[in-house]
Amino acid sequence: VQLQASGGGLVQPGGYLVLSCAASGISSDYYVIGWFRQAPGKEREGVACISKSGNSVYYKDSVKGRFTISRDKLTNTVNLHMSSLKSEDTAIYFCAANRGAYRPTTMGANEVDYWGQGTLVTVSS
Repeated sequence: VQLQASGGGLVQPGGYLVLSCAASGISSDYYVIGWFRQAPGKEREGVACISKSGNSVYYKDSVKGRFTISRDKLTNTVNLHMSSLKSEDTAIYFCAANRGAYRPTTMGANEVDYWGQGTLVTVSS
């Protein structure tokens, strides 16, 4: 089982990035998928998550209206579209899979069954 996160990079404030989480060895349709981030010196925090059907999503308050999480069932991928990026969005971003039920709140790290490796997002001019 592998979750492969990609799409990170350097972007200017106000810019746009798309992160992708590609699943192999599992069908991501059977898992709630979440994105977490960890900034330097800070704890890992949940940013967004999407239900197994893709019909329900949840966002951390600080990213609402700027980030959009979506599923691509054909490619077994979950994407995180990030717009109006701010310096405080700078972090390593991780995707994660939870086989439990979707809840309209950020996924807890202790709920994660599988972690992807991180991808670095740097927002700087």
